[in-house]
Amino acid sequence: MKTLKLLLFIPAFLIINTACAQVNIPQKFKKLEWLTGKWKRTNPKAGESGHEIWAKSGPLKLIGKGVTLKGTTPTFIENLEFSVKGKDIYYIVMMEGDEQPTYFKLTSLAADGFTCENPEHDFPKKIRYKRTGKNMKAVISGGGKTIDFDFIKDKSQGEHDKTF
Repeated sequence: MKTLKLLLFIPAFLIINTACAQVNIPQKFKKLEWLTGKWKRTNPKAGESGHEIWAKSGPLKLIGKGVTLKGTTPTFIENLEFSVKGKDIYYIVMMEGDEQPTYFKLTSLAADGFTCENPEHDFPKKIRYKRTGKNMKAVISGGGKTIDFDFIKDKSQGEHDKTF
């Protein structure tokens, strides 16, 4: 009889657990919405400038673009995205010129930051964002190397700037 109860309990547990995980995804996306808007880089290399722009593209999707400029000429462009794949949220990076995007699984989420990881990728293996008021720090790391990107929220652009 104990075996029968256990066999009945396991499918019910899996159904409830899966349903809770799916309900939780919209709540997780809500915690990422602070990212929307334009963020101006405050620590670029000499002679360069940079920014990230993020916008909500649907209830379960954020799209972004990271740009580095030398004067007015773009020297680095990456298309960014948060979206759901299966039952997980991924930070997806598509570098200009790449044939395939790189997926980083969301592994940690708080109201003021998140961490995404892809241990199989050469560099970076980990991407962390942390917001403090109107400032944001993005840190990419892996293989003993770390690069910091410091940003400030640019209020001169609309909160939902879609100039990608």
